[in-house]
Amino acid sequence: MSDLRELYQEVILDHSRHPRNFGKCPTCNRDAKGHNPLCGDRITVELDLEGDTIKDVHFQGQGCAISVASASLMTEMVKGKSVAEAKKLFDQFHTLVTGGEADGADLDKLEVLAGVRDYPVRVKCATLAWHTLAAALEGNHIQVATE
Repeated sequence: MSDLRELYQEVILDHSRHPRNFGKCPTCNRDAKGHNPLCGDRITVELDLEGDTIKDVHFQGQGCAISVASASLMTEMVKGKSVAEAKKLFDQFHTLVTGGEADGADLDKLEVLAGVRDYPVRVKCATLAWHTLAAALEGNHIQVATE
């Protein structure tokens, strides 16, 4: 179990130090902002939504390692998915990190964040990007907050 935990920590640190899809999205047509007042994380998620498909997704902002890694992993997982698939993935991920059973879920790389369920304050860090993504998918321009 120790080896698995070390691997998970390595993946989180890699995504935190070298986030994927970080920066401004040149073709995006939807966005939303999120804020975690507890630890100061701030994020903007931008989507290039073509019909019902997430053609591209980027994020910007700053936050703790968990927040940045979660946003980076999220962008990799939702790119190319339909809106319905992204929403389902959000539900499965939220269940995973809040301690429920994500039955039948294929969360792939997102499993590395399962450990945050043992630290309730960190759950907000891990889910901030996802709540912001949900707002962007809905075309909701209000700022998302984890409080």
